[in-house]
Amino acid sequence: MIAYLKGKILSKTANSIVLENQGIGYKIFLPTSILLNLRIDDIATFHIHTHVREDQLTLYGFLSVKELDLFESLLSVTGVGPKVALAILSGADPDDISSAIAGGDSTIFTKVSGVGKKISERIVMELKEKIGDSMGAGIGSSHYIAESLDALMALGYSKQEAREALNRVPKDIKESSGVVKEALKVLGKK
Repeated sequence: MIAYLKGKILSKTANSIVLENQGIGYKIFLPTSILLNLRIDDIATFHIHTHVREDQLTLYGFLSVKELDLFESLLSVTGVGPKVALAILSGADPDDISSAIAGGDSTIFTKVSGVGKKISERIVMELKEKIGDSMGAGIGSSHYIAESLDALMALGYSKQEAREALNRVPKDIKESSGVVKEALKVLGKK
């Protein structure tokens, strides 16, 4: 099983690359967000999920172990195959996906082609405990975090600024208004 590859990008398509490593070209399917930042002749490293079926062996690549773990968690959901899981990771940031699952919000998945209401609700239902437990007390572990993130973005802060501020809010605050108030204090100190 291939778990990690590093090499030179030989070619690139809309959903994959060919990565040359030790004279062998590996076709690796990647989320769109990763593909957009790659160029031919770049040296790149990927954490790999090796998907084996009777008639094929397919490689899926990710920049971090966190992305790989999320992809593999999505694959554990009934009705979600590698193409759908990759489309989900192409359509949203891994932190947003984890937050949506932990918060019980299935709407993020219905925006992905090939994912209907039934599958999106199944993703949340089957992964909520698993994702929520792995996130612990961090950002996204409660429904009010998503509301607070939206509120900060409505006030003109970027998603990254809002997320960083929310990570610095004391975890004992359990309501949206208090979280937003504390996050604004953090943002005001910058």
